Amino acid sequence: MGEQGSGLTPGALAGMLGISPTTLRTWHRRYGLGPSARTSGNHRRYTPADVERLRRMVELTAKGLAPAAAAGIVLSEPPPAVATPAPRVDLSPDAARAVRRGFLNAACRLDEPLMRDLAVKLIAEHGVVDSWHQVFMPTLVQLGRRAAARGRGVEVEHVTTAAVLHALRGVPFPAAEGRLAALLACAPDEQHTLPLEALGAALSECDSTWRHLGARLPARALLDAVGKLRPAVVVVWAHRAELAREVPLRTLATRFDAVVAVAGPGWDPLVVPAGAERLTSLRHGVRVVLRATGRTG
Repeated sequence: MGEQGSGLTPGALAGMLGISPTTLRTWHRRYGLGPSARTSGNHRRYTPADVERLRRMVELTAKGLAPAAAAGIVLSEPPPAVATPAPRVDLSPDAARAVRRGFLNAACRLDEPLMRDLAVKLIAEHGVVDSWHQVFMPTLVQLGRRAAARGRGVEVEHVTTAAVLHALRGVPFPAAEGRLAALLACAPDEQHTLPLEALGAALSECDSTWRHLGARLPARALLDAVGKLRPAVVVVWAHRAELAREVPLRTLATRFDAVVAVAGPGWDPLVVPAGAERLTSLRHGVRVVLRATGRTG
């Protein structure tokens, strides 16, 4: 992963810690809490030890310490020990059922801190793809169906989504070098972004770079972004057909040198242009991006 390999870029680390890039630059300039590694292209990167120091800085300032005082403590402490990630193991069906039960019980209590903890640990132990397919997505589907049947419980679904999103965004971004591997976008007026967040996190685990353009992206903006960024793959998500129809898919497929892939149930009833690929799962999406960038998954 990016954190353990090439190191984290300042922007990626700021996003992971939940602070602004400006704050990160200020701490670097004023207190010397900056990146200690460089790439072959002389780009600054944060090492795992740098990351642990800055996690400590965030923890202390969140408790009310002034940044200068917090930095003094961080710099006076011994270098942080950096744990070696445990090897990932497959999530068995029995284990997945047990995790889903625990996750669902926490959701029904609106215990978001516990859900965040469970989600983060699940990804660390089993990876994004298995966590998504065997726990997160089935739980969200179950909660959605339950809310629709009972006419209540939408808040449970929303809190669960927030917990999953928190865990997905904790996966470090890879170093942004070379051609952008994937540009992820929603159809115009599409507000469901979590599946794309999951794809982005799964790509990060594979050291594949990506950008996510967020919800409700106008068609013109999508074309402009693809023209500027020139990604290897463009993935467009839509959960309803009327939203998918607003995507300039034919233009994407013919104007740019990129693999165009569509994802979400909104595309199921539609005929997509030749050359556009339908993604059937998160695992499939990762394979398409790796293949387009000359890698295997």
